[in-house]
Amino acid sequence: MAQPRRSPDDQYLTETSDTQAETESILLKHLPVDPGSPPPLQRTQHLQFLVRNLTQGFPSRYTSQDASQPWLLYWTLQSFSVMGVAMDPDNKQKAINTILAWQHPEGGFGGGPGQEAHLLPTYASVCALAIVGRPGPGGGWDQIDREKLYNFFMSLKQPDGSFLVSHEAEVDVRGTYCLLVVAYLLDILTPELLEGTPAFVASCQTYEGGFSSASQPYFSLAADDGMMELLADIRPPLGEAHGGYTFCALASWIMLQPYLRLQGPTRATPCPSVDYKRLLRWLAQMQGSEIELGGFRGRTNKLVDGCYSWWVGGCFALLASQGVGGGHGQDADHTATTHEDEEWDDVDESVWNKSALQRYILSAAQHPAAGLRDKPPKGADSYHTLYCLAGLSAAQHNVYPSPARRAQVDQAWQPSPDSPNQELCKASFSEALSWSEEEGTARVLGSNVNRVNATHPVFNLTMTHTEGIMSYFYKQTIPKRK
Repeated sequence: MAQPRRSPDDQYLTETSDTQAETESILLKHLPVDPGSPPPLQRTQHLQFLVRNLTQGFPSRYTSQDASQPWLLYWTLQSFSVMGVAMDPDNKQKAINTILAWQHPEGGFGGGPGQEAHLLPTYASVCALAIVGRPGPGGGWDQIDREKLYNFFMSLKQPDGSFLVSHEAEVDVRGTYCLLVVAYLLDILTPELLEGTPAFVASCQTYEGGFSSASQPYFSLAADDGMMELLADIRPPLGEAHGGYTFCALASWIMLQPYLRLQGPTRATPCPSVDYKRLLRWLAQMQGSEIELGGFRGRTNKLVDGCYSWWVGGCFALLASQGVGGGHGQDADHTATTHEDEEWDDVDESVWNKSALQRYILSAAQHPAAGLRDKPPKGADSYHTLYCLAGLSAAQHNVYPSPARRAQVDQAWQPSPDSPNQELCKASFSEALSWSEEEGTARVLGSNVNRVNATHPVFNLTMTHTEGIMSYFYKQTIPKRK
């Protein structure tokens, strides 16, 4: 079999080109002889790796992650969910008790007991509770102080619609994403909270098409009252386009669509927009070549990395929900069938190569001992284990906003006389729970042992966990899926 072509270096060797060539040589050793038969998913070993960390504690090298304790737990629990593994009641309760110890007395969650509240561990804590929590005493859900949490969110809001990630900290679009997910799951969305946020998110898009971490706002004194006025046309993005920022910005943009539809454009505040064409082009260019086994990189001229299987690979379903890039799901009532030897005919294969991403994850991202990783010869960790598995899920399943499912959810909606934001709540609820897997379109590379569960493209929770927590906090009965 002919070797794949190496990346060109224009006969001008640099440290970057040397590292790229070295990485390609290593990845070449992991190229399967039969591209259609990669190594199987070592599910048992990966579960043992995660369980060992959960029950015995993380190795000493994780000491630097003391402020990321909610993330370590979320990565572990969601990895279980993607692989279809449920936890026993005792370990669930231990997890709930641990999470509640991270809740700050003034609202939100910190990175550990006694630590300052921060948007990122707040997301990880609430998502972990979505997986293991339940209503009632000691269940975790009722112990979330939503009023203080909302006040904490509002205390972080900036005049340009962005949010600080913590008090006296920086603005970061990842924080915006984390805040919006939590507000969605816990039914604390308000127009006041979202005002100006769509324009901020859109302003983070760079000339490449991807998104940076933030943008630089400029203000002027208004002539009539001397108040500071945001200059909407002068908001340059800060930094280069990055896969993690891009996913968070795009997912935030998707979550803001119900609010934008209800608000509508006005002469004073025109509706912000995202350049989908440039974004799609940049995302597609992040996928590595054949010699890179089809993995994704997070920035231009960087190395492929397993975590971007989700941060970049997960963006295509979000774009497809806006009618961009192919892979648009459609409602059908036929029975799903999957044959290991059937021809792949995905309509969006020209946009990104789903089979190649699965090959990278199964062939290169699985550590021989256990767990998943960035790339060989690096070690495995909880972060890469989840985002490689989530990327594998994104490459196997076509999850899309189903009009039929949305109609079901809308029809079952019960208005609440206590809610002052009924329209926004209903629209957001229906938007979040309309996502469905298109029947008969799952494409698993290799044997069916490689198949993992579908995950919500916006929240990175399973559909079951998303419906469970949202139905409780919105006080709705969700119709069964047909």
